[in-house]
Amino acid sequence: MNRRDFLVRLGLGGVATMVAPSLRAQSDTLARSAGPAQGTTSNLFNMDQDAALTVVRPRKRNASPLLTADDRDALEHQLRCQCGCTLDVYTCRTTDFNCQVSPAMHRDVMALVDGGYSAQEIIDAFVQTYGERVLMAPKREGFNMAGYIMPFAALGVGAAALAGVLHRMRQRGAATGPAASTAPVGPRATAEELARLDAAIRRDE
Repeated sequence: MNRRDFLVRLGLGGVATMVAPSLRAQSDTLARSAGPAQGTTSNLFNMDQDAALTVVRPRKRNASPLLTADDRDALEHQLRCQCGCTLDVYTCRTTDFNCQVSPAMHRDVMALVDGGYSAQEIIDAFVQTYGERVLMAPKREGFNMAGYIMPFAALGVGAAALAGVLHRMRQRGAATGPAASTAPVGPRATAEELARLDAAIRRDE
């Protein structure tokens, strides 16, 4: 390496050393201006952090909680988080800490439990606020019953059809089997060939 190349590389190194702090400072400034992460996405789904609605009911007179902590958790397994993750409230709030919707729904559940409401009353309150989309499974009433009945009905129809086909196959086999096994096998020779055979036998006698 000659003297000229050495000086060029030394100069470039100096420029890089001076520019790097400036670039780092600009990057830090942009990061601070952007503010903290809002947690609007989870690992798999875009999350709507504005989806939480307030479910409020007046506290009952002389109210005391009717649900244990386990009962409350079981209730939250029946309610779908509205952030878009398709999980129930309990699972979402205990596994996805970016979500702000499931904790809000949990707070409403806690308030209703403290207000003396039963599990069914709390579910009804959420349905009145969010609609039936808040339920992990539709109510078993009206048209929704078809969703529960149709799979079993289809299974029953299929089983009946299969039984009918097998029964007809057994009947067909019983009708044709013995006849095929006991029917005498007729001669395959023509009448003329049989006459010649008979004449030959007579000559031998």
